[in-house]
Amino acid sequence: MYVRSVFKHYLAENVVETVLQEADALTFGGQKKHLTVLFSDIRSFTTYSEKYSPEEVVSILGEYLTEMVDVILKYGGMLDKFVGDEIMAVFGAPHYFDDHAERACLTALEMIRTLDKLKEKWEAEGRDSFDIGIGINTGDMIVGNLGSKQIFDYTVIGDAVNLGARLEGINKVYPTVNHIIISEYTKNEISDNLVTRELDSVRVKGKKKPVAIFELVGEREVMVYPEEFLMHYHRGLELYKRREWERAIDEFKQALQHRDDEISKMYIKRCKHFIKYPPAEDWDGVFTLKTK
Repeated sequence: MYVRSVFKHYLAENVVETVLQEADALTFGGQKKHLTVLFSDIRSFTTYSEKYSPEEVVSILGEYLTEMVDVILKYGGMLDKFVGDEIMAVFGAPHYFDDHAERACLTALEMIRTLDKLKEKWEAEGRDSFDIGIGINTGDMIVGNLGSKQIFDYTVIGDAVNLGARLEGINKVYPTVNHIIISEYTKNEISDNLVTRELDSVRVKGKKKPVAIFELVGEREVMVYPEEFLMHYHRGLELYKRREWERAIDEFKQALQHRDDEISKMYIKRCKHFIKYPPAEDWDGVFTLKTK
């Protein structure tokens, strides 16, 4: 069957069988659903590509993408598309499950762990490795066969999808330990099993409404950050929001005594800037990003 042959490249086999029983998923057109989208991208892949022959680039990219797709399918996600070295995946469609946000986050964490293993392998082979950034957002999006009547293209579109892509790019501004950034909308739907750290409230390019962003740190039983570090960091962030710059600096400095952290250093620089150049009275603590 044609539809089975299309979906088997994007979904786990057991999910394909379920989709084939849901006629609405196969008709041309879309419908609004509450879903989670994940974007991942290789950092500085153009520079990496210039260093190796096309055959070597295709080989390592194929190895990487194969491993990443296996992780996505393991958690019931749908591979939406590849755009060069970027991966787009959807959780909750075409077969819906309530914990789509949790599954997306677990996928992201395993993608990073899988990449770490690949990096060890590549380095043992004498090949350079690379890092990736991941962005995750949850929200209402249009999902369905949104291609043409000639070409079947099951995908998602909408503002929530665009925000997911923006969050992936924000990793370049906020260098976190796992390189995974999720929105407040995703955080609100995941369980206490997953540890997050608030990074900032941002206004992404092309959007007026600010969104709180969080680092996805890891599963609770795999503690990445010391408790003391997180305690001082979160105190510092609260003081920053209240414009208590000097006290905020003290807390971020205490956080740094427990762990080296680029985000804490960033906030110390911001606080020093605001001490010298106080923000306007209507400052709401939101950071406006100028680039995508």
